[in-house]
This record gives sequence, structure tokens and C-alpha cells, in this order.
Amino acid sequence: MRAAMASIVMLACAGPAFASGGLSCEAKDEAARIEVESGVTRGMGGPVFNFRGSSEFVSEKVEADLGKQGYTDEHLAQYWLDGEELRLLLYRERDGDKPHGYVEITIRTKQIDDEGTYAGSYELSAFDTTGTDGGEARTFEVKGEISCFVE
Repeated sequence: MRAAMASIVMLACAGPAFASGGLSCEAKDEAARIEVESGVTRGMGGPVFNFRGSSEFVSEKVEADLGKQGYTDEHLAQYWLDGEELRLLLYRERDGDKPHGYVEITIRTKQIDDEGTYAGSYELSAFDTTGTDGGEARTFEVKGEISCFVE
């Protein structure tokens, strides 16, 4: 009898189960290609997991090692998802022994329907100090439209 009562009390005290979903964003235009995907936990601030992404400048003016990048959890600097807006900030510094450089992506979207579709804009920029020979560092920046889906 005690075991049955204990089971009933445990079930009554159990909190709601939080499911997980996912998010994905994509932009492909004449300036850049961007893809992002991640799992998202519901509740507890909605943390992301298994974050993956890639970016590519279409322009050949950007050094190859900055022009095409891959991203993981460690490159997601900021993240905001509140049902009405999805915002992401990705930042990755150049690997290796070359002079300082980085790539940054800012994604700002708003929900456009009840199906989890978001639309907005991206800004993809690269900062590069290679080949400057004491001159000014170069910054490359492209902007465009991006669409995202959250489930």
C-alpha cells in the first residue's frame, strides 16, 4: 500500500515534460550562402544543441579561409527565440598562423505565420588583416534576406 501511495505522490508532483524541436535558416543569393540548423529545447530558456552552420561569400575578394566557414556550438555568440523573433549572432576567428581575421553573421527574423516560419535579414561580414603590409585592414560585408523555420 505504501508503494502505491508513493507512486501516486510522485506522479502528482512530476513537472511537465519539455520536448525539443529544431530551427533552421537558409539564405542563397548573389552575395552569400548561409545555412544554420540546431536542436532547441523547450523550457528552461530554450537552449540550443547540436548547432551546425556554414557560410560562404560569393565574392572572390574574400580570402579563402574566411570566405567559406563552418560553425558549431562554440561559434554561436548570441541567440534569441521568443516565439515572435529569432535572432542569431555567429562569430568565428581565423584558424592557424595567419594574421587576425574573423567572420560574423547576424540573423534577425520575425515570425510570419503560425506554422513556425520566420523571415528577415542577414549580415555577413569578414574582417581581414592579411596582405595589408602595414596598411588598413579590409572589411567585407554583404546583406540579404533569410528565411528560417522553427518547430
